[in-house]
Amino acid sequence: MTAFTANSDIMRQNDPQIFTFPDTEHLARILTVEVLNLVKDSMSTGRRFNIALSGGSTPRILFEHIAKFYKDPGIWDNVSFYWVDERCVPPNHPESNFRMANEIFLSNLSHPNEQIFRMKGEEDPHLEANRYSRLIFNQVHNADNLPAFNLIMLGLGGDGHTASIFPGQLELLWTDNFCDVGVHPGTGQKRITLTGKVINNAENVFFLVSGREKAKMVVRIICEGSGKEELPATFINPEHGNLSWFLDEAAASLLHNKENPG
Repeated sequence: MTAFTANSDIMRQNDPQIFTFPDTEHLARILTVEVLNLVKDSMSTGRRFNIALSGGSTPRILFEHIAKFYKDPGIWDNVSFYWVDERCVPPNHPESNFRMANEIFLSNLSHPNEQIFRMKGEEDPHLEANRYSRLIFNQVHNADNLPAFNLIMLGLGGDGHTASIFPGQLELLWTDNFCDVGVHPGTGQKRITLTGKVINNAENVFFLVSGREKAKMVVRIICEGSGKEELPATFINPEHGNLSWFLDEAAASLLHNKENPG
């Protein structure tokens, strides 16, 4: 694992931590340990650990690793699972983020179903966004009158989107709604998503990114100071928490020229 701090700019309040790994298997192994350490730390406080999961290929590898090596009874008893975003499809649909996490990961745990809170993509998206907003406000620990997740896992799209907050829809970063509806700019598909204020109120935000096709966007988001104001992922920086990037070597391949270890 390689770690370094990237150049910061005026748009970031705190420098993110950036960790790079030879491949996604190494990334999944170390990231699992990081997640488990956070879970164990929360157990000592007596509070439930609330995590919001993402879809995508990199989380899939993480879920597979956890299901294979860390499904023992007791490990996840103090954890409640939520979702960062969901496509407007039924839970058994191949594109469902819930389906992917449930089939690979959650169904293999000895974990109470009442601690799994999925976004209902089969419902009217605006009504579901309202329902999920109420749910997380009532269930998740609050700070500054906002839900404060212990951990939110995010991916990064090739267009700079994260969660289901796409370029041209930056209002989802600033809205007072805890959840809202994004629209995929290519397909027009509606998606339910956590909004920027909730994401930036988390104790920990982890970006999980793999693949050489993401390398240019990773550099733009992390290192370049100008010309990225339209990219939603630029604005993810927790107000009072920690921001970490977990990258495989391919996704980080263009970062090393920007490295600034001081």
